[in-house]
Amino acid sequence: MTGYTLYGSEMSYFSGKARAYLRWKGIEFTEIAPSPEIMKSEILPHIGWPVIPVLKTPDGAYIQDTADIIAHFEGPSDADSAMPDSPLQKFVTYLLQLFADEWMTLPAMHYRWNHNENWIYGEFGKNAAPDGTLEEQYEAGKAVGSRFKGFVPMLGITPETAPGIEKAYEQFLADLSAHLDKLPYLLGTRASYADFAMIGPLYAHQYRDKFTGDHMKRTAPKVADYVERVIAGEGRDGELIPLDDVPVTLLPILRVALAEHLPVLTNTNEQYRTWAATAEPHSEVPRGVGMSPFTTGGHSGEIASRTFSLLRLQDALDTYQIMMPSDRKRAEAFLAAVGGEALLTMRIEPRLTRRNYKLAMV
Repeated sequence: MTGYTLYGSEMSYFSGKARAYLRWKGIEFTEIAPSPEIMKSEILPHIGWPVIPVLKTPDGAYIQDTADIIAHFEGPSDADSAMPDSPLQKFVTYLLQLFADEWMTLPAMHYRWNHNENWIYGEFGKNAAPDGTLEEQYEAGKAVGSRFKGFVPMLGITPETAPGIEKAYEQFLADLSAHLDKLPYLLGTRASYADFAMIGPLYAHQYRDKFTGDHMKRTAPKVADYVERVIAGEGRDGELIPLDDVPVTLLPILRVALAEHLPVLTNTNEQYRTWAATAEPHSEVPRGVGMSPFTTGGHSGEIASRTFSLLRLQDALDTYQIMMPSDRKRAEAFLAAVGGEALLTMRIEPRLTRRNYKLAMV
């Protein structure tokens, strides 16, 4: 398959996830950075809002959102699928995607805007003003980047929570390093969907950004090596852990992820349900439905109740619901081991979908 175009950026959280998958899958594609002209001529007319990554197919269709991009190339008879076909590993993959896509935003955005701000303005400027001087690129990048920086407080990143975010991130690096001592990828000796999800925050923000990249290479070299391998599309050979098992070295990562994120998801779900009770059927869903208290690394604050997190959670819950009874028992034992028992009775109602590149009620 040829003729695919990925509108993405080296600085973009989710572009890394799509790029790593396409390379691993062996898809021939050209990546084009989103200059202002590209945004006006390609993204806005077809997607309706300024967002990346976007994949343009050879027949001229546009796909937005990394899960949809990956799904375009996956199928039930795909012998080279990135998604595990065994139920527990698939369930855990969706939990890892939920963590990577929706909770790792905390360290990703904290470190970018509190430790890499001046550096990242220059990087944004290379896209915004590719022919400008360094000074012109910096100013153009600052104009673009200031919009992203404005989201930081809504993401729960404040002087009060910053020490906790850093403490939790350091623990994550230690836990992932311990896992990588045993296995080269999250679910075995072969890369899978879970690895591409994890590369979203780990590549653009935590590896490529100057301060955090230097820090990762110095304090967690096994993680830096892992990032380099996954973003390069390596890990096609090998196997996932047999017998639908889950590596015990992943349990500490998921235990912390659920302890911190599950209360926010529960509150967000309640707020979404309240909002939906008075909304028109099949309405577009707002990106946020309020604020939720949260704690990370022992420090507390408030974070936006993001509805897209519920869509990612819905994928995991759906996987559990269709399991055979014996597989459910294994999933329940797994959730008990990581403190996720509340997921067993959680439902997203009304159900969520994506319609016209936006989140909406089914």
